[in-house]
Amino acid sequence: MQRSTRTGGQLIVDSLIHEGVDLAFSVAGESYLEVLDAAVDRPELRLVTCRQEGGAAFMAEAAGKLRQTPGVAFVTRGPGACNAAIGVHTAHQDSTPMVLLVGQVARGMMDREAFQEVDFRKMFAPLAKWVAQIDQAERIPEYIGQAFQVAASGRPGPVVLALPEDMLRDTVAVADRGRSQPVRAHPGASDMAELQRRLSQAQRPILLVGGGGWTDAAAADIARFAQAQDLPTCSSFRRQDVVDNRLAVWIGDLGTGANPALVKRLGEADLILAVGARLGEITSQSYTAFGIPEPRQTLIHIHAAAEELGRVVRPTLGIQAGMPEIAAALAALPPIGGGWGAWRAAARADYEAQLVPSATTSTLNLGQAMRALDQHLRDDAIITIDAGNFSGWAQRFLTYRRPGRQLGPTSGAMGYSVPAGVAAKICRPASQVISFVGDGGFLMTGQELATSMQEAKRTGGGPIILVFDNGMYGTIRMHQERRFPGRVSATELHNPDFAALATAYGAFSATVAATDQFMDAVRMAERHGGPALLHLKVPPEQITTRQTIDQLRQASIQRLAQGKGFEEQT
Repeated sequence: MQRSTRTGGQLIVDSLIHEGVDLAFSVAGESYLEVLDAAVDRPELRLVTCRQEGGAAFMAEAAGKLRQTPGVAFVTRGPGACNAAIGVHTAHQDSTPMVLLVGQVARGMMDREAFQEVDFRKMFAPLAKWVAQIDQAERIPEYIGQAFQVAASGRPGPVVLALPEDMLRDTVAVADRGRSQPVRAHPGASDMAELQRRLSQAQRPILLVGGGGWTDAAAADIARFAQAQDLPTCSSFRRQDVVDNRLAVWIGDLGTGANPALVKRLGEADLILAVGARLGEITSQSYTAFGIPEPRQTLIHIHAAAEELGRVVRPTLGIQAGMPEIAAALAALPPIGGGWGAWRAAARADYEAQLVPSATTSTLNLGQAMRALDQHLRDDAIITIDAGNFSGWAQRFLTYRRPGRQLGPTSGAMGYSVPAGVAAKICRPASQVISFVGDGGFLMTGQELATSMQEAKRTGGGPIILVFDNGMYGTIRMHQERRFPGRVSATELHNPDFAALATAYGAFSATVAATDQFMDAVRMAERHGGPALLHLKVPPEQITTRQTIDQLRQASIQRLAQGKGFEEQT
């Protein structure tokens, strides 16, 4: 390859473009000015200016989910990196490919606690797949290539690279390296034969899909497999978009507030085929759905990372494979003819029954509003979801499908939805993008609405942000009422007028207090065309999709009177 003389800053930009990067999210900092300057001459790399590093990292994580290639963010040293850490943690738990580039103090100032100095190798070690510092400019192509290789191979995840500011000023003659090629495991023939044998012996099987690495092609293949085998199919937490929810095989998700009928049916199953999903706390319903370490059911666990197999539950058959590879292999299997039609149909009926909203005396019936929205959504709709009890309405009452997506943090990070919605509209400007966020989460990263307004000048459009305002940290209040019924502390919120706040940003806004106002407001927001915010005045008593605060409190009082503790209630 041809060698050319470039600064470290130029090499960073050139190497990213060489890896196919055309979009990066940033909050500018003096520690990487040379990179910002080099980007001026390479307009094919679009730098999105964000308002806080946590927002920038969330946007990069969301872009990584949508594109299935590493999302990229730039932040400055010290405080910038600390703010961005929440996005790295989310990418780690969500198995999302991501590369975070962090400005660093000059090499000659290290180990003196220089201004904003942090040892990033130590700081990010438990959060990232790999953390490194580039001390020699001539090695930039090597490090960038390795970062993308690691982030996208096996179980996808985040990589962090620290960039000493004086290194970025060094001028070196170095050639570009070949583009990285992610590596994923393929299932072996003997593994597939054993899987087929075990499945043919099952009487009540369930297919559980989840985790990261699902391309559109892989999602289509796993759906084709589920339909050919007539397998009842559910998903792990916030992975409802892997299999089209309109298919007869779809039976729901094992997230927060999972359908009790589905949880019961999981316990009745005699075989679980878990593809891609980690058997973590939420998916396993607080580690109660499977025996630990020996499963009660036959468990076939397929995951991209070998170290995840047997980590909590010992599988009957463990297979390491990437999602495109295993989905293609499963789709190629001939129909087994297991006679599971009645089992699958009953599970589907359970799912359809829970789509019916509960009766309420509230003027804003969120269940009815969500069902109306579901009928309005196109197949390309992208739904971004924050952490909080309000998310139950989007998770229970909306149906997900490809090429649309569900983007939500399995890490439970508040403040994710607005930045993710902004990134989604940048990545797919023609798609419908609806962002669900609570009043607490919006006031953590809602200022990224300004980023959306700025980007709308460039490409037009923006997400429609639904702010669920119930004046509380709802999830924590729910747990308070379970453990200490009627004793409220530190969960009440005094909120601004969110519609007025959005107007101040220049966005379209409307306040919704009744069910019949909701879809009218959604349509007005769509006709407006730019970023929009709908302020939903949510009745505080509707704490979850299944219980009011009073019902929850009374149930808690009764259980406590019977000497039953918190764990028995969850």
